[in-house]
Amino acid sequence: MRGSDSPSRNGRSTEDPATFERLAGSFDLIINTVSARLDIAAYVGLLTVDGTLVIVGAPTEPISVDGMSLIVSRRSVAGSANGGIPETQEMLDFCAEHGILPETELIEASQINDAYERVLSSDVRYRFVIDAKTFS
Repeated sequence: MRGSDSPSRNGRSTEDPATFERLAGSFDLIINTVSARLDIAAYVGLLTVDGTLVIVGAPTEPISVDGMSLIVSRRSVAGSANGGIPETQEMLDFCAEHGILPETELIEASQINDAYERVLSSDVRYRFVIDAKTFS
């Protein structure tokens, strides 16, 4: 999502219940890449009719979903392990064709410890990418 529909950039938009209310029924597809414990039901509520939540971040605990939230709007929850090279290439081609770009924060190798501390304090909005040119 871009523009006025974008969640806040403070890295904590999902801690605000208003975010889920505002975006309810908005997404055809959500790909959950985190393994942290989440309120899966809240994310299912963000799906449109026939929407799918795909879990690729291995949960550390069992997840629970209300069956009626799936049945009423024909929503699905699926899981997927990382694909091989052909699947990854297909995904990259799809993203390139549709202008889907990753949102990352580029850091230098010297910033790794600070980045780790930010992860621990939940002060991260995007994935960190370490600029390989900065390794000595």
